[in-house]
Amino acid sequence: MATDAAKFLEAKFGPLTLGRLVMAIRQCEELSQVEFAKQLGISKSHLCDIEQGRKNISPERAARFARLLGYSEPQFVRLALQGLLDEAKIRMVVSVKAA
Repeated sequence: MATDAAKFLEAKFGPLTLGRLVMAIRQCEELSQVEFAKQLGISKSHLCDIEQGRKNISPERAARFARLLGYSEPQFVRLALQGLLDEAKIRMVVSVKAA
């Protein structure tokens, strides 16, 4: 089930991806890509690739990003897994629950 924020983002920007979520968080915090990448421990170019959907990240890295940013690990992991399935052209929808 999508949250109200996720529904709003999807209505405005299309299907929610991890890259779009990360970009939205960065922009809401009014941080540059350089500042945000440093916070995540990655390069600016890698952050740009994630935000633009050119690179997917592992579920482990997605969970780490969520912890660093103080956001929902299941949501970040779900979007990371969904991105991997979408990239592989596997038409399935991921659902994740915390154990």
